[in-house]
Formats: sequence, structure tokens, C-alpha cells
Amino acid sequence: MFKLKKPSLKVALLAVLISSTILLMFAYLMVRSVLFIISDYHWYEKIVAFFLLCAEGFLLVHGMGYFFNILHVLTHPTAVAGITAPIPPLKSYPPVAIIVSSYREPLAVVEDTLTCFYNLTYTNKHLFFLDDTRYDLPQDDPQAMARYRQQIDDLCQRLGVNLFRRQWRGAKAGMINDFLDFIEGHSKPGFSFLPFAEKKRTVKEKYIFVFDADMNPFPDFVEPLVAIMEDNPKLAFVQTPQYYSNFERNRVARAAGLQQVVFYEYICEGKSIDDAMFCCGTNVIFRREALVEVGGFDESSVTEDFATSLKFHMGGWSSAYMNRVLAFGLGPEDLGGYFKQQFRWALGTVGLFRTILKEFFRHPFQLTATKWWEYFLSGTWYFVGWVFLVMAYCPILFLYFNVPSFFVRPEVYFVFFVPYFVLSLTLFFATLNLRKYRASDIFQGMLLNAISFPVFIKASTLAMLGVRGTFAVTPKGQSRALPLKALWPQLITAALSFGAIAWGMLRLYYEREPFYAILVNSIWCLYHFLLFSTVLYFNFPEEPE
Repeated sequence: MFKLKKPSLKVALLAVLISSTILLMFAYLMVRSVLFIISDYHWYEKIVAFFLLCAEGFLLVHGMGYFFNILHVLTHPTAVAGITAPIPPLKSYPPVAIIVSSYREPLAVVEDTLTCFYNLTYTNKHLFFLDDTRYDLPQDDPQAMARYRQQIDDLCQRLGVNLFRRQWRGAKAGMINDFLDFIEGHSKPGFSFLPFAEKKRTVKEKYIFVFDADMNPFPDFVEPLVAIMEDNPKLAFVQTPQYYSNFERNRVARAAGLQQVVFYEYICEGKSIDDAMFCCGTNVIFRREALVEVGGFDESSVTEDFATSLKFHMGGWSSAYMNRVLAFGLGPEDLGGYFKQQFRWALGTVGLFRTILKEFFRHPFQLTATKWWEYFLSGTWYFVGWVFLVMAYCPILFLYFNVPSFFVRPEVYFVFFVPYFVLSLTLFFATLNLRKYRASDIFQGMLLNAISFPVFIKASTLAMLGVRGTFAVTPKGQSRALPLKALWPQLITAALSFGAIAWGMLRLYYEREPFYAILVNSIWCLYHFLLFSTVLYFNFPEEPE
């Protein structure tokens, strides 16, 4: 469908280097596994060494997954629906619904989004504001809530946007499902619909565009996505990237946006090539027929978008990703908001991993091996919090207690680890440089991800215990520093790493042996000290003018 220019010599060379990196990863994992099996550990060392091996294996497997996606993109350029790809001509203009579900969002944020809806150039569009705010909570000021409700009514009426409310249930997923029932002519009790738009609905909308309340689409957002859907009748949805615009003077928003770059570039493109792209909840077009067929959004997960994607793929529908920025929005502006967002994503994603496992064992041939592989990678990513914990504390344990004694064999690092580490890191930044991202920019996103490890640990633990959690809106319009006691896991880890460095230097001076093992682990502790200390940098997100 899409035709791009042939890969250049530079791209071909990168493909060869990536293949070599994947082989080096595999070789290192094999060597580490053999060493673990044959080494004569004490029982307590065996436990620590096992967790370290699992942590390294996790990073290597996910690293392989990332580089496989890059390799797939580089070697299949004609399969990527990229920004330079020609869009199929739009031959008709079927009716579409442009919707946003909002829960107590600031009025200014809502107005910006609805104004962008109004300015969309697609002619056959119907605009809907799905007000999911709860006006009956006993802790709220009734007068303030009544005033907010009236302001929403006035805004929708002024802009000509249809207003939909219903009896609250199921958060965003429940709201969209109730709206879907309304489109199908099966309105549920407790709903209200105020048709403020001048253009009246005469037929069911063929496609539904879903946005978060802070996402502002460009005027030409609709046309290319409708054209793609019209050209591919088996597509359930097409996802586009998120782009944060509040990054100029806010460290957290900038780093959060740059962290998403890694996902929205090669990973999403690779998933799209394998027909394994999942929905990210906003800036996306759905085929109404597909939503109806799978029973609507999955209301059992706080990441209903990811869960619903699995329903689509299990039902035989396809998905796609178009790497073109067509909307901009607001990223979290402080660590409190960012951690809240990441906790919800991690809780829902790991929670769905249990469903992925269940469906895999029940229906192993329902999806291709490639799709299962992509879902396993996505469903397990937020276990990375435990990986950060293990990787940070193993060097500390070695410098203080010589545990695990595997570290006494640094030749493994120099012969197997260093080549893989240097090459993979170089290729990681080089491939993103092809997309015009600087290494310093990407590094900010990596730092923000690393200091989130306590959030990931808590969320993944609760998810594996079956805790569903509740939907919570990411705060906007605030930049507040968290109290230091809220950052104790990061600060304690940084302090212990610094203490281990000092102890390691004393050991080098007085003991001298094992010299290289002590030196290597001291370097790792220095790395982790610098890494987790950046929590203080991000805790004061507003940069001075």
C-alpha cells in the first residue's frame, strides 16, 4: 500500500550491525546462563545470582525485541506507513464521530480541544463531548460543581458540540461503550443528550475518532486516517503518535515526551508491520463495526485501550500505525503527575499480561507467533522496575559482602558484556539519530524512566495480585515538587550506591584484590548514584526563564 524509497547504504550497514548486536546479546545470555549453572555458589549467593540473571535476561530479551523491530523497519521500508508514505486518495466522505471523554478537566483545556474539533476540515463530521464528570460526590462543593456543569453546557452550545452524559460507570471505557450504544440506538437508562450541533445526525457514523481531553488535533487530522481505513476494510483502528507541546520550560514534560519517542518511532512501526500494533487511547480512529463486533471497550482494565486491542486481534481484525504527528497535547508537568500516569499504565498493562497468558494457553493458534511475541513484550515491560532494583543493589551487595561471587570474574564483562553493551548503546542512539533525535534528548527520557522504578514495582506487584485499580486523570496545569519522603526509594538507593563507592575505594587501597571486580562494581555504583540522584533535578520541573 505504501511505497518508500529504497534503503540507503547507511541503512543497510545499520541492519548488519543490528543483526550482529542481536547475536552478541544471545551469546552473552548463553554465557551467563552457563556460568550460573556451573558455578559453585553458596545458597544465598545462588539466590542473588539467580535474580541478577533474570534481570539481565529481561533486558536482553526486550533489547532483542527492540532491535528486531528496528531491523524489521529498516529491511521492510515499503511496509511502513510512515510520514513520507503516500496516503491513498479519499474517494468518499463517510460520516465520522469526533469524541472526547472528559472527567473534571480544566475548562480552558476542554475549550482548546473542542475548538480544534470545530476547526477540523473534514466535512462529514459530528462532534461530541462526553462529559464523564461525577457531579454527585458528597465531598465536592455542590455550587462549584453546578457552576462547572453550566460552564460545560455553555461552552458546547457556543461551539456547536453535541453533549452526552450518562449514569457514571466504568470510567472512560464505560462512557465510550455507552456512547456506542447510543449510536446503535440502544441508549441506556440515565443518559442525556443535548444536540447542540447545527448539523443533525441522519445515519450511524462509520468511524469514531477518540481523543483525550488535552489532545488538540490539527485541522487535517481526519482525512488521511479515513482514507487508510476506507482502503483497508479489515482494519479495526489506526493509531497516531502523541506529541507534548508543554516542553520548553518543563523538565518532566520534556523528558516524558522524549521517553515516548522510543516507543512511537521504531517500536510502533515494527508492531504495525507485524499487524500487532495496540491502541494507545487517544489520537486514534476506530471502525464502529469492529467495536460493536468485539463488544466495545474492555471495561475490566484501567488501560482499556491495550486490552481492547487484544480483543480486536483475537477477533481477526487488523491494526496499523501511521507515524505522523497529527495532534499535540499536554504532558505531565511534575513528578506527582508523571508517577500517577505511569502507575496507571503499568497497573493496566501488567494486569493484562495475565489475560495474555490465559489466552495463549487456551488458544495458542488464535494469533501468529509474531503477534504473541509482541504482546508478551508489551505486557511484561513494566516489570522493568524490578530489573532496576536488582541491577542497582547487586553491585552494592558485592562491594560490601562479596555477594554474588560471579562478579569476581570480570573477564566475562570484558569479553562478552562490553562489546554487546557498547554496540547496542551506539546503535540505539544512531538509529534514533536517523529520525533527527539527539542522544542528549533521548537520555533525558531514559533518566525519567529509571527513577520511576518504585512506581513500576508497586504497580506490577498489585497487578499480579489481581488488583484492578481505578481510572485517574493525570493532573494538568500544576508543577509542584514532591516532599523528599515521597522519593525515599530513589534517594536511599543513591545514598547506598555512594556509600558503596567509598567502601570500594577503601577495598582497592587496602585489599587490592580482586582489583578489577571491585573496580567494575564501583563504576556501576557510580552510574546508579548519578542515575537516581536525578530525581532531585526532575522534582523541580520548572526551568528558570
